[in-house]
Amino acid sequence: MFFDAASLLPSLRGAFRGRLLERPDEMTSFVRDYRQRWGGPALAVALPDSTDDVAAVVRWCAAHGVAIVPQGGNTGLTGASVPAGIVGGAIAGHNGVSAPASPNPTAPTASAEPSATDTGAGPQPDRDRPVIVLSLKHLQRVRSVDLAGSTMVVEAGCTLAAAQAAAAAHGRLFPLSLASEGSCTVGGNLATNAGGVQVLRYGNMRELCLGLEVVTASGEVWHGLNRLRKNNTGYDLRDLFIGAEGTLGIITAAVLKLFPQPAGRVVALAQVDAPEQALALLVQAQSRLAAELTAFELMSADALGLVHRHFPELPVPFGAAAGATPAGQDPGAGQDTDARQDAGARHDADTGHDRARAGRQPVTRPWFVLLEASSLHSEAAAREGLETVLAAAMEAGTVRDAVLSGSLAQFAALWALRENISAAQSREGRNIKHDISVPIGRIAEFMVAAEAQLRAAYPAVRLTVFGHLGDGNLHFNVSPRAQFARQYDEAFAADEARVNHIVHDVVAAHEGAISAEHGIGVLRLAELARYKQPLELQMMRAIKAALDPDDRMNPGKLLPTYCKVMK
Repeated sequence: MFFDAASLLPSLRGAFRGRLLERPDEMTSFVRDYRQRWGGPALAVALPDSTDDVAAVVRWCAAHGVAIVPQGGNTGLTGASVPAGIVGGAIAGHNGVSAPASPNPTAPTASAEPSATDTGAGPQPDRDRPVIVLSLKHLQRVRSVDLAGSTMVVEAGCTLAAAQAAAAAHGRLFPLSLASEGSCTVGGNLATNAGGVQVLRYGNMRELCLGLEVVTASGEVWHGLNRLRKNNTGYDLRDLFIGAEGTLGIITAAVLKLFPQPAGRVVALAQVDAPEQALALLVQAQSRLAAELTAFELMSADALGLVHRHFPELPVPFGAAAGATPAGQDPGAGQDTDARQDAGARHDADTGHDRARAGRQPVTRPWFVLLEASSLHSEAAAREGLETVLAAAMEAGTVRDAVLSGSLAQFAALWALRENISAAQSREGRNIKHDISVPIGRIAEFMVAAEAQLRAAYPAVRLTVFGHLGDGNLHFNVSPRAQFARQYDEAFAADEARVNHIVHDVVAAHEGAISAEHGIGVLRLAELARYKQPLELQMMRAIKAALDPDDRMNPGKLLPTYCKVMK
Protein backbone atom coordinates (compact mmCIF):
# COMPACT_ATOMS: atom_id res chain seq x y z
CA MET A 1 0.00 0.00 0.00
CA PHE A 2 1.40 3.42 -0.99
CA PHE A 3 1.01 6.18 1.56
CA ASP A 4 1.51 9.79 0.50
CA ALA A 5 2.62 11.28 3.80
CA ALA A 6 3.53 14.65 2.34
CA SER A 7 -0.03 15.32 1.23
CA LEU A 8 -1.88 13.76 4.16
CA LEU A 9 0.10 14.84 7.24
CA PRO A 10 -1.15 18.44 7.02
CA SER A 11 -4.68 17.13 7.56
CA LEU A 12 -3.46 15.33 10.73
CA ARG A 13 -1.86 18.55 11.96
CA GLY A 14 -5.22 20.26 11.62
CA ALA A 15 -7.19 17.45 13.27
CA PHE A 16 -6.10 17.96 16.89
CA ARG A 17 -4.58 20.35 19.39
CA GLY A 18 -1.03 19.55 20.40
CA ARG A 19 2.28 18.95 18.68
CA LEU A 20 3.08 16.83 15.63
CA LEU A 21 6.73 15.89 15.22
CA GLU A 22 7.82 14.97 11.71
CA ARG A 23 11.58 15.59 11.53
CA PRO A 24 13.82 12.58 12.26
CA ASP A 25 15.84 14.50 14.85
CA GLU A 26 12.64 15.34 16.75
CA MET A 27 11.41 11.76 16.74
CA THR A 28 14.61 9.98 17.78
CA SER A 29 13.74 9.49 21.45
CA PHE A 30 10.22 8.28 20.59
CA VAL A 31 11.01 5.59 18.00
CA ARG A 32 13.66 3.64 19.91
CA ASP A 33 13.46 2.23 23.42
CA TYR A 34 15.82 3.53 26.06
CA ARG A 35 17.77 0.25 26.15
CA GLN A 36 18.57 0.83 22.45
CA ARG A 37 17.38 -2.63 21.57
CA TRP A 38 14.08 -2.14 19.76
CA GLY A 39 12.67 0.41 17.40
CA GLY A 40 11.30 1.09 13.96
CA PRO A 41 10.25 3.83 11.56
CA ALA A 42 7.40 6.20 12.28
CA LEU A 43 5.49 8.54 10.02
CA ALA A 44 5.21 11.10 12.83
CA VAL A 45 4.88 11.51 16.58
CA ALA A 46 1.63 13.03 17.83
CA LEU A 47 1.46 14.67 21.26
CA PRO A 48 -2.22 15.55 21.77
CA ASP A 49 -3.26 17.94 24.54
CA SER A 50 -6.43 16.22 25.79
CA THR A 51 -8.51 13.06 25.64
CA ASP A 52 -10.64 14.58 22.86
CA ASP A 53 -7.48 15.28 20.90
CA VAL A 54 -6.29 11.69 21.40
CA ALA A 55 -9.63 10.53 20.00
CA ALA A 56 -9.25 12.88 17.02
CA VAL A 57 -5.83 11.43 16.20
CA VAL A 58 -7.18 7.88 16.43
CA ARG A 59 -10.11 8.74 14.13
CA TRP A 60 -7.69 10.22 11.60
CA CYS A 61 -5.55 7.08 11.72
CA ALA A 62 -8.64 4.90 11.27
CA ALA A 63 -9.69 6.90 8.21
CA HIS A 64 -6.24 6.67 6.61
CA GLY A 65 -5.18 3.13 7.50
CA VAL A 66 -2.41 4.18 9.88
CA ALA A 67 -1.34 2.04 12.85
CA ILE A 68 -0.77 3.56 16.29
CA VAL A 69 1.88 2.90 18.93
CA PRO A 70 0.69 4.44 22.23
CA GLN A 71 3.56 5.65 24.39
CA GLY A 72 3.96 6.91 27.95
CA GLY A 73 7.45 7.49 29.35
CA ASN A 74 9.09 4.92 27.03
CA THR A 75 10.75 3.21 29.99
CA GLY A 76 9.47 -0.30 29.27
CA LEU A 77 11.77 -3.30 29.06
CA THR A 78 10.11 -5.40 26.33
CA GLY A 79 9.86 -3.11 23.31
CA ALA A 80 6.11 -2.52 23.63
CA SER A 81 6.25 1.27 23.46
CA VAL A 82 8.09 1.78 20.16
CA PRO A 83 7.38 0.77 16.55
CA ALA A 84 8.29 -2.86 16.05
CA GLY A 85 9.97 -3.07 12.70
CA ILE A 86 6.90 -1.86 10.81
CA VAL A 87 8.89 -0.86 7.74
CA GLY A 88 8.07 -0.19 4.12
CA GLY A 89 9.90 1.42 1.26
CA ALA A 90 6.99 3.71 0.41
CA ILE A 91 6.99 5.16 3.94
CA ALA A 92 10.71 5.80 4.00
CA GLY A 93 10.28 8.02 0.97
CA HIS A 94 7.55 10.12 2.57
CA ASN A 95 8.85 11.66 5.77
CA GLY A 96 8.95 8.38 7.68
CA VAL A 97 11.92 8.04 10.00
CA SER A 98 13.89 4.88 10.48
CA ALA A 99 14.99 3.83 13.92
CA PRO A 100 18.16 5.77 14.80
CA ALA A 101 21.41 3.93 14.94
CA SER A 102 22.26 2.42 18.30
CA PRO A 103 25.19 3.97 20.20
CA ASN A 104 26.61 0.45 20.13
CA PRO A 105 27.26 -0.41 16.45
CA THR A 106 27.02 -4.13 17.19
CA ALA A 107 23.66 -3.87 18.95
CA PRO A 108 20.77 -5.14 16.80
CA THR A 109 18.14 -2.93 15.30
CA ALA A 110 14.56 -4.10 15.53
CA SER A 111 14.85 -5.74 12.11
CA ALA A 112 18.03 -7.54 13.18
CA GLU A 113 16.52 -9.16 16.24
CA PRO A 114 16.39 -12.98 16.19
CA SER A 115 13.33 -14.21 14.34
CA ALA A 116 10.16 -15.40 16.01
CA THR A 117 10.90 -18.96 15.06
CA ASP A 118 14.25 -18.71 16.83
CA THR A 119 13.82 -16.70 20.00
CA GLY A 120 10.42 -15.10 19.98
CA ALA A 121 11.78 -11.64 19.31
CA GLY A 122 10.36 -10.77 15.90
CA PRO A 123 6.68 -10.17 15.12
CA GLN A 124 5.72 -9.87 11.46
CA PRO A 125 2.93 -7.29 11.10
CA ASP A 126 1.85 -5.79 7.78
CA ARG A 127 5.09 -4.21 6.62
CA ASP A 128 3.42 -1.78 4.19
CA ARG A 129 1.30 -0.03 6.78
CA PRO A 130 2.52 3.31 8.14
CA VAL A 131 2.61 3.92 11.89
CA ILE A 132 2.56 6.93 14.17
CA VAL A 133 3.68 7.12 17.78
CA LEU A 134 0.98 8.66 19.97
CA SER A 135 2.63 10.08 23.06
CA LEU A 136 0.51 10.82 26.14
CA LYS A 137 3.11 13.16 27.67
CA HIS A 138 0.89 16.25 27.37
CA LEU A 139 -1.89 14.64 29.44
CA GLN A 140 -0.34 15.42 32.82
CA ARG A 141 -3.14 16.76 34.99
CA VAL A 142 -4.29 15.49 38.35
CA ARG A 143 -7.97 16.15 37.74
CA SER A 144 -9.29 15.63 41.25
CA VAL A 145 -8.55 14.21 44.70
CA ASP A 146 -11.33 12.74 46.84
CA LEU A 147 -10.18 12.38 50.44
CA ALA A 148 -13.46 10.87 51.63
CA GLY A 149 -13.34 8.21 48.94
CA SER A 150 -9.51 7.89 49.07
CA THR A 151 -9.17 8.25 45.31
CA MET A 152 -7.67 10.60 42.77
CA VAL A 153 -8.23 10.99 39.02
CA VAL A 154 -4.97 11.27 37.13
CA GLU A 155 -4.28 11.64 33.42
CA ALA A 156 -2.17 9.04 31.65
CA GLY A 157 0.84 11.24 30.95
CA CYS A 158 1.33 12.14 34.61
CA THR A 159 4.60 10.65 35.83
CA LEU A 160 4.43 8.19 38.69
CA ALA A 161 6.51 10.54 40.83
CA ALA A 162 4.07 13.40 40.18
CA ALA A 163 1.14 11.15 41.12
CA GLN A 164 2.91 10.17 44.34
CA ALA A 165 3.59 13.85 45.11
CA ALA A 166 -0.03 14.81 44.46
CA ALA A 167 -1.22 12.17 46.89
CA ALA A 168 1.36 13.23 49.50
CA ALA A 169 0.27 16.86 49.19
CA HIS A 170 -3.15 15.74 50.45
CA GLY A 171 -1.72 13.59 53.24
CA ARG A 172 -2.25 10.35 51.34
CA LEU A 173 -0.08 7.63 49.85
CA PHE A 174 -0.11 6.28 46.32
CA PRO A 175 2.02 3.21 46.96
CA LEU A 176 3.25 2.08 43.54
CA SER A 177 7.04 2.46 43.63
CA LEU A 178 9.41 1.82 40.73
CA ALA A 179 13.01 2.73 39.96
CA SER A 180 11.82 4.69 36.90
CA GLU A 181 9.13 6.63 38.77
CA GLY A 182 10.57 9.99 37.73
CA SER A 183 9.97 9.26 34.05
CA CYS A 184 7.46 6.39 33.74
CA THR A 185 3.83 7.45 33.45
CA VAL A 186 0.57 6.33 34.99
CA GLY A 187 -0.73 5.27 31.58
CA GLY A 188 2.31 3.11 30.95
CA ASN A 189 2.06 1.66 34.46
CA LEU A 190 -1.53 0.65 33.73
CA ALA A 191 -0.77 -0.66 30.24
CA THR A 192 1.85 -3.03 31.71
CA ASN A 193 0.09 -3.67 35.03
CA ALA A 194 3.23 -2.52 36.82
CA GLY A 195 4.22 -4.07 40.13
CA GLY A 196 7.26 -2.84 42.04
CA VAL A 197 8.43 -3.39 45.58
CA GLN A 198 5.18 -2.94 47.54
CA VAL A 199 2.89 -5.41 45.75
CA LEU A 200 3.13 -7.59 48.85
CA ARG A 201 1.12 -4.98 50.79
CA TYR A 202 -0.83 -2.94 48.24
CA GLY A 203 -1.06 -5.04 45.09
CA ASN A 204 -0.04 -4.25 41.53
CA MET A 205 -1.44 -1.51 39.32
CA ARG A 206 -4.62 -3.43 38.52
CA GLU A 207 -5.45 -3.56 42.23
CA LEU A 208 -4.67 0.15 42.63
CA CYS A 209 -7.11 1.29 39.94
CA LEU A 210 -10.91 1.64 40.16
CA GLY A 211 -11.79 3.07 36.77
CA LEU A 212 -10.43 4.18 33.39
CA GLU A 213 -11.04 6.61 30.60
CA VAL A 214 -10.10 4.98 27.29
CA VAL A 215 -10.01 5.98 23.64
CA THR A 216 -11.07 2.95 21.63
CA ALA A 217 -9.61 1.77 18.32
CA SER A 218 -12.46 3.53 16.48
CA GLY A 219 -11.74 6.87 18.16
CA GLU A 220 -14.64 6.84 20.62
CA VAL A 221 -14.16 7.70 24.31
CA TRP A 222 -15.23 5.26 26.99
CA HIS A 223 -15.95 7.30 30.12
CA GLY A 224 -15.29 4.61 32.68
CA LEU A 225 -13.87 6.71 35.51
CA ASN A 226 -15.73 4.71 38.11
CA ARG A 227 -14.95 5.70 41.72
CA LEU A 228 -17.13 3.02 43.28
CA ARG A 229 -15.65 0.25 45.39
CA LYS A 230 -18.68 -1.87 44.51
CA ASN A 231 -20.05 -1.92 40.99
CA ASN A 232 -21.43 -5.28 39.97
CA THR A 233 -23.18 -4.25 36.75
CA GLY A 234 -21.62 -6.44 34.09
CA TYR A 235 -18.24 -7.27 32.58
CA ASP A 236 -15.38 -5.36 34.19
CA LEU A 237 -14.09 -3.63 31.05
CA ARG A 238 -11.37 -1.93 33.06
CA ASP A 239 -9.49 -5.19 33.39
CA LEU A 240 -9.36 -5.68 29.62
CA PHE A 241 -7.27 -2.54 29.13
CA ILE A 242 -4.96 -2.88 32.16
CA GLY A 243 -2.00 -4.99 31.12
CA ALA A 244 -3.02 -4.94 27.43
CA GLU A 245 0.07 -2.90 26.43
CA GLY A 246 -2.00 -0.52 24.31
CA THR A 247 -3.22 -3.26 21.97
CA LEU A 248 -6.95 -2.73 22.68
CA GLY A 249 -7.24 1.01 23.24
CA ILE A 250 -5.46 4.03 24.71
CA ILE A 251 -5.82 4.77 28.42
CA THR A 252 -6.09 8.53 28.89
CA ALA A 253 -7.01 8.81 32.60
CA ALA A 254 -7.56 6.63 35.65
CA VAL A 255 -9.12 6.60 39.10
CA LEU A 256 -6.38 5.53 41.51
CA LYS A 257 -6.75 4.30 45.08
CA LEU A 258 -5.10 6.25 47.89
CA PHE A 259 -4.02 5.06 51.33
CA PRO A 260 -3.10 6.66 54.66
CA GLN A 261 0.48 7.84 54.90
CA PRO A 262 2.49 5.65 57.31
CA ALA A 263 3.70 7.48 60.39
CA GLY A 264 6.92 5.49 60.40
CA ARG A 265 8.89 3.14 58.17
CA VAL A 266 11.89 0.99 59.04
CA VAL A 267 13.94 -1.27 56.79
CA ALA A 268 16.30 -4.11 57.69
CA LEU A 269 18.89 -6.10 55.76
CA ALA A 270 19.12 -9.70 56.94
CA GLN A 271 21.64 -12.36 55.97
CA VAL A 272 20.39 -15.92 55.47
CA ASP A 273 22.07 -19.08 54.30
CA ALA A 274 19.75 -19.96 51.42
CA PRO A 275 16.42 -19.06 49.78
CA GLU A 276 14.69 -21.65 51.98
CA GLN A 277 15.61 -19.56 55.03
CA ALA A 278 14.38 -16.43 53.28
CA LEU A 279 11.01 -18.10 52.76
CA ALA A 280 10.90 -19.13 56.41
CA LEU A 281 11.63 -15.52 57.38
CA LEU A 282 8.80 -14.35 55.11
CA VAL A 283 6.34 -16.62 56.92
CA GLN A 284 7.56 -15.37 60.31
CA ALA A 285 7.37 -11.72 59.23
CA GLN A 286 3.87 -12.05 57.80
CA SER A 287 2.63 -13.81 60.92
CA ARG A 288 3.95 -11.06 63.17
CA LEU A 289 3.57 -7.93 61.04
CA ALA A 290 0.61 -8.78 58.78
CA ALA A 291 -0.22 -5.67 56.70
CA GLU A 292 2.64 -3.73 58.29
CA LEU A 293 5.10 -5.79 56.19
CA THR A 294 5.32 -3.57 53.11
CA ALA A 295 8.31 -5.03 51.22
CA PHE A 296 10.28 -8.27 51.21
CA GLU A 297 13.12 -8.37 48.69
CA LEU A 298 15.58 -11.20 48.04
CA MET A 299 19.13 -10.53 46.78
CA SER A 300 21.95 -12.92 45.98
CA ALA A 301 25.51 -12.24 47.08
CA ASP A 302 26.44 -11.73 43.44
CA ALA A 303 23.77 -9.06 43.05
CA LEU A 304 25.11 -7.12 46.03
CA GLY A 305 28.66 -7.75 44.84
CA LEU A 306 27.89 -5.95 41.59
CA VAL A 307 26.49 -2.98 43.51
CA HIS A 308 29.60 -2.89 45.69
CA ARG A 309 31.87 -3.03 42.63
CA HIS A 310 30.14 -0.30 40.65
CA PHE A 311 28.82 1.87 43.48
CA PRO A 312 31.63 1.66 46.05
CA GLU A 313 30.30 4.76 47.80
CA LEU A 314 27.33 2.73 49.06
CA PRO A 315 28.09 1.03 52.40
CA VAL A 316 27.44 -2.72 52.37
CA PRO A 317 26.70 -3.99 55.91
CA PHE A 318 28.54 -6.95 57.41
CA GLY A 319 30.68 -7.46 54.31
CA ALA A 320 27.67 -8.66 52.34
CA ALA A 321 29.53 -8.36 49.03
CA ALA A 322 32.33 -10.66 50.12
CA GLY A 323 30.44 -13.75 49.00
CA ALA A 324 30.02 -12.45 45.46
CA THR A 325 31.76 -13.84 42.41
CA PRO A 326 34.69 -11.64 41.36
CA ALA A 327 34.55 -10.60 37.71
CA GLY A 328 35.74 -13.43 35.52
CA GLN A 329 35.90 -16.02 38.27
CA ASP A 330 34.09 -19.35 38.06
CA PRO A 331 31.09 -18.89 40.38
CA GLY A 332 31.44 -22.48 41.54
CA ALA A 333 34.82 -21.83 43.09
CA GLY A 334 35.11 -21.43 46.85
CA GLN A 335 35.91 -17.98 48.16
CA ASP A 336 37.54 -16.55 51.22
CA THR A 337 34.89 -15.46 53.69
CA ASP A 338 37.07 -13.86 56.34
CA ALA A 339 36.10 -10.39 55.17
CA ARG A 340 32.51 -11.08 56.15
CA GLN A 341 33.53 -11.45 59.76
CA ASP A 342 34.32 -7.74 60.00
CA ALA A 343 31.83 -6.04 62.27
CA GLY A 344 29.74 -3.69 60.13
CA ALA A 345 26.61 -1.89 61.22
CA ARG A 346 24.78 -4.54 63.24
CA HIS A 347 21.36 -4.98 64.67
CA ASP A 348 21.27 -3.30 68.09
CA ALA A 349 23.96 -4.91 70.23
CA ASP A 350 21.89 -4.84 73.42
CA THR A 351 19.30 -7.16 71.88
CA GLY A 352 21.72 -10.07 71.95
CA HIS A 353 21.51 -10.64 68.22
CA ASP A 354 25.27 -10.50 67.77
CA ARG A 355 25.58 -13.16 70.44
CA ALA A 356 23.00 -15.27 68.61
CA ARG A 357 25.28 -15.54 65.61
CA ALA A 358 28.49 -16.19 67.55
CA GLY A 359 30.23 -19.45 66.80
CA ARG A 360 28.28 -20.22 63.62
CA GLN A 361 30.32 -21.21 60.58
CA PRO A 362 30.26 -18.70 57.73
CA VAL A 363 28.67 -19.68 54.43
CA THR A 364 30.54 -19.09 51.19
CA ARG A 365 27.63 -17.60 49.26
CA PRO A 366 24.97 -16.13 51.54
CA TRP A 367 21.66 -14.58 50.50
CA PHE A 368 20.16 -11.34 51.71
CA VAL A 369 16.65 -10.11 52.44
CA LEU A 370 15.61 -6.48 52.54
CA LEU A 371 12.38 -6.21 54.50
CA GLU A 372 10.41 -3.09 55.31
CA ALA A 373 7.81 -2.52 58.00
CA SER A 374 5.55 0.50 58.20
CA SER A 375 3.17 1.67 60.89
CA LEU A 376 0.28 4.09 60.93
CA HIS A 377 1.14 4.89 64.55
CA SER A 378 4.86 5.68 64.80
CA GLU A 379 8.33 4.76 63.64
CA ALA A 380 8.92 3.24 67.06
CA ALA A 381 6.04 0.83 66.49
CA ALA A 382 7.42 -0.18 63.09
CA ARG A 383 10.87 -0.70 64.61
CA GLU A 384 9.51 -2.74 67.51
CA GLY A 385 7.64 -5.05 65.16
CA LEU A 386 10.65 -5.61 62.90
CA GLU A 387 13.01 -6.14 65.84
CA THR A 388 10.64 -8.76 67.27
CA VAL A 389 10.60 -10.62 63.94
CA LEU A 390 14.39 -10.56 63.59
CA ALA A 391 15.02 -11.56 67.20
CA ALA A 392 12.78 -14.61 66.82
CA ALA A 393 14.35 -15.49 63.45
CA MET A 394 17.87 -15.29 64.86
CA GLU A 395 16.83 -17.36 67.84
CA ALA A 396 15.45 -20.00 65.45
CA GLY A 397 18.57 -19.92 63.29
CA THR A 398 16.70 -18.59 60.26
CA VAL A 399 18.73 -15.36 60.13
CA ARG A 400 22.49 -15.12 60.66
CA ASP A 401 22.84 -11.38 60.97
CA ALA A 402 20.78 -8.25 60.46
CA VAL A 403 20.97 -4.46 60.47
CA LEU A 404 18.09 -2.00 60.91
CA SER A 405 17.87 1.56 59.68
CA GLY A 406 18.16 4.10 62.48
CA SER A 407 17.67 7.25 60.45
CA LEU A 408 16.30 8.44 57.13
CA ALA A 409 19.81 8.38 55.69
CA GLN A 410 20.31 4.76 56.72
CA PHE A 411 16.85 3.88 55.40
CA ALA A 412 17.77 5.35 52.01
CA ALA A 413 21.22 3.72 52.03
CA LEU A 414 19.83 0.23 52.60
CA TRP A 415 17.21 0.67 49.88
CA ALA A 416 19.92 1.99 47.54
CA LEU A 417 21.60 -1.43 47.64
CA ARG A 418 18.48 -2.99 46.15
CA GLU A 419 17.61 -0.15 43.80
CA ASN A 420 21.04 -0.02 42.15
CA ILE A 421 21.29 -3.70 41.18
CA SER A 422 19.93 -3.08 37.69
CA ALA A 423 22.28 -0.17 37.08
CA ALA A 424 25.22 -2.22 38.38
CA GLN A 425 24.38 -5.00 35.94
CA SER A 426 24.36 -2.52 33.07
CA ARG A 427 27.79 -1.23 34.05
CA GLU A 428 29.12 -4.78 34.27
CA GLY A 429 27.93 -5.63 30.75
CA ARG A 430 25.12 -7.65 29.20
CA ASN A 431 23.40 -10.61 30.78
CA ILE A 432 20.20 -12.44 29.87
CA LYS A 433 17.29 -11.12 31.89
CA HIS A 434 14.17 -12.92 33.06
CA ASP A 435 11.21 -11.36 34.86
CA ILE A 436 9.46 -14.47 36.13
CA SER A 437 6.95 -15.41 38.79
CA VAL A 438 6.58 -18.73 40.58
CA PRO A 439 4.26 -19.76 43.43
CA ILE A 440 6.03 -18.43 46.51
CA GLY A 441 6.31 -21.82 48.19
CA ARG A 442 8.10 -23.25 45.13
CA ILE A 443 10.67 -20.50 44.60
CA ALA A 444 13.57 -22.27 46.31
CA GLU A 445 12.78 -25.47 44.41
CA PHE A 446 12.66 -23.52 41.15
CA MET A 447 16.05 -21.90 41.75
CA VAL A 448 17.73 -25.22 42.46
CA ALA A 449 16.26 -26.79 39.32
CA ALA A 450 17.01 -23.82 37.07
CA GLU A 451 20.61 -23.49 38.24
CA ALA A 452 21.22 -27.22 37.79
CA GLN A 453 19.95 -27.17 34.20
CA LEU A 454 21.83 -24.00 33.36
CA ARG A 455 25.08 -25.29 34.85
CA ALA A 456 24.73 -28.51 32.85
CA ALA A 457 24.59 -26.42 29.68
CA TYR A 458 27.02 -23.69 30.78
CA PRO A 459 29.42 -24.88 33.53
CA ALA A 460 30.69 -21.35 34.24
CA VAL A 461 27.23 -19.79 34.35
CA ARG A 462 26.89 -16.73 36.56
CA LEU A 463 23.51 -15.90 38.10
CA THR A 464 22.37 -12.50 39.33
CA VAL A 465 19.16 -13.13 41.25
CA PHE A 466 17.03 -10.56 43.04
CA GLY A 467 13.42 -9.58 43.26
CA HIS A 468 10.16 -9.38 45.11
CA LEU A 469 10.14 -12.62 47.06
CA GLY A 470 7.06 -11.50 48.97
CA ASP A 471 4.91 -11.71 45.82
CA GLY A 472 6.76 -14.50 44.00
CA ASN A 473 8.47 -12.33 41.37
CA LEU A 474 12.16 -12.89 40.69
CA HIS A 475 14.58 -11.20 38.30
CA PHE A 476 16.56 -14.32 37.41
CA ASN A 477 19.38 -13.00 35.25
CA VAL A 478 21.95 -15.21 33.58
CA SER A 479 25.44 -14.73 32.21
CA PRO A 480 26.27 -18.02 30.44
CA ARG A 481 29.96 -17.23 30.74
CA ALA A 482 31.93 -16.22 33.82
CA GLN A 483 32.08 -12.67 32.50
CA PHE A 484 29.16 -10.55 31.33
CA ALA A 485 29.03 -10.02 27.56
CA ARG A 486 30.33 -6.73 26.23
CA GLN A 487 27.99 -6.52 23.25
CA TYR A 488 24.89 -8.00 21.68
CA ASP A 489 26.24 -10.18 18.86
CA GLU A 490 25.34 -13.46 17.19
CA ALA A 491 26.98 -15.52 19.93
CA PHE A 492 25.04 -13.65 22.63
CA ALA A 493 21.79 -14.03 20.66
CA ALA A 494 22.36 -17.79 20.36
CA ASP A 495 23.04 -18.09 24.09
CA GLU A 496 19.99 -15.97 24.86
CA ALA A 497 17.67 -18.25 22.89
CA ARG A 498 19.02 -21.36 24.61
CA VAL A 499 19.05 -19.83 28.09
CA ASN A 500 15.51 -18.48 27.72
CA HIS A 501 14.30 -21.91 26.70
CA ILE A 502 15.95 -23.56 29.73
CA VAL A 503 14.77 -21.00 32.27
CA HIS A 504 11.22 -20.67 30.98
CA ASP A 505 10.73 -24.42 30.70
CA VAL A 506 11.66 -24.69 34.39
CA VAL A 507 9.31 -21.79 35.18
CA ALA A 508 6.47 -23.57 33.40
CA ALA A 509 7.28 -26.84 35.19
CA HIS A 510 6.89 -24.98 38.49
CA GLU A 511 3.51 -23.43 37.58
CA GLY A 512 4.99 -20.02 36.95
CA ALA A 513 4.74 -17.24 34.36
CA ILE A 514 7.41 -16.01 31.93
CA SER A 515 6.54 -12.37 32.64
CA ALA A 516 5.62 -11.11 36.09
CA GLU A 517 5.61 -7.33 35.72
CA HIS A 518 7.48 -6.24 32.57
CA GLY A 519 4.92 -7.50 30.07
CA ILE A 520 5.28 -9.31 26.74
CA GLY A 521 5.88 -6.59 24.15
CA VAL A 522 8.20 -7.83 21.42
CA LEU A 523 10.65 -9.60 23.72
CA ARG A 524 8.44 -12.52 24.82
CA LEU A 525 6.00 -12.66 21.91
CA ALA A 526 6.80 -16.07 20.44
CA GLU A 527 7.49 -17.48 23.88
CA LEU A 528 3.95 -16.52 24.89
CA ALA A 529 2.73 -18.64 22.01
CA ARG A 530 4.80 -21.51 23.35
CA TYR A 531 3.69 -21.33 27.00
CA LYS A 532 0.09 -20.07 26.83
CA GLN A 533 -2.69 -22.60 26.50
CA PRO A 534 -4.18 -22.62 22.98
CA LEU A 535 -7.60 -21.83 24.44
CA GLU A 536 -6.17 -18.77 26.23
CA LEU A 537 -4.69 -17.49 22.97
CA GLN A 538 -7.97 -18.14 21.19
CA MET A 539 -9.89 -16.07 23.76
CA MET A 540 -7.28 -13.29 23.63
CA ARG A 541 -7.55 -13.13 19.84
CA ALA A 542 -11.34 -13.01 20.09
CA ILE A 543 -11.12 -9.99 22.41
CA LYS A 544 -8.63 -8.29 20.11
CA ALA A 545 -10.84 -8.93 17.07
CA ALA A 546 -13.88 -7.49 18.88
CA LEU A 547 -12.20 -4.30 20.12
CA ASP A 548 -9.62 -3.69 17.39
CA PRO A 549 -10.67 -5.62 14.28
CA ASP A 550 -8.21 -3.76 12.04
CA ASP A 551 -5.24 -4.48 14.34
CA ARG A 552 -4.56 -0.76 14.51
CA MET A 553 -3.54 -0.51 18.16
CA ASN A 554 0.12 -1.35 18.76
CA PRO A 555 0.36 -4.12 16.15
CA GLY A 556 3.04 -6.76 16.60
CA LYS A 557 3.00 -6.55 20.40
CA LEU A 558 1.70 -8.84 23.17
CA LEU A 559 -0.59 -11.06 21.10
CA PRO A 560 1.13 -13.69 18.90
CA THR A 561 -1.20 -13.05 15.96
CA TYR A 562 1.57 -13.17 13.38
CA CYS A 563 4.04 -15.18 15.36
CA LYS A 564 4.88 -18.85 14.95
CA VAL A 565 4.89 -20.98 18.06
CA MET A 566 8.38 -21.76 19.28
CA LYS A 567 9.37 -25.39 18.87
